[in-house]
Amino acid sequence: MNPAQKHLLKTWIAAILWLGIIVTESSNLASAENTSRILYPLLHLLFGLNPAHFPVWHFLIRKTGHFVGYFTLSWLLFRAWRDTFPIPGRNWAIHWARISFFMAALVSCLDEWHQSYLPSRTGNLHDVMLDSTAALIAQVVIFLILRRRGLKTGPQLKIS
Repeated sequence: MNPAQKHLLKTWIAAILWLGIIVTESSNLASAENTSRILYPLLHLLFGLNPAHFPVWHFLIRKTGHFVGYFTLSWLLFRAWRDTFPIPGRNWAIHWARISFFMAALVSCLDEWHQSYLPSRTGNLHDVMLDSTAALIAQVVIFLILRRRGLKTGPQLKIS
């Protein structure tokens, strides 16, 4: 394998491993009941959290996990697609961003659909919307970072 092929393989491995984390979290293992068994004692120990306040913090931590998970998936997919279909002289293209966003959104839909069949989980449209928003924000952040760095984004995008 040449260095370019090794780099391409590494970018896809990173995206696939992250997808594996999401799939694992979609199981009964990461149900609210199971995460509360870990999070409540930890928050109580570290911050003296009162049991009455735990449900709010538990909800916020779980939704933050959704956001971070799908933001990261979208980011890793962008890197993988950019390396799979490189365009000489370009580091950003709308089709890399678009396919990365739609793949992350599809994973979110399938994840929530899968959870709807598990007794300890529920499929939730609000989670799909949160996950898809995180994936979209990741693509916007990538664009803004590359724009700020002054990297070439191609003829279809004029940056002043």
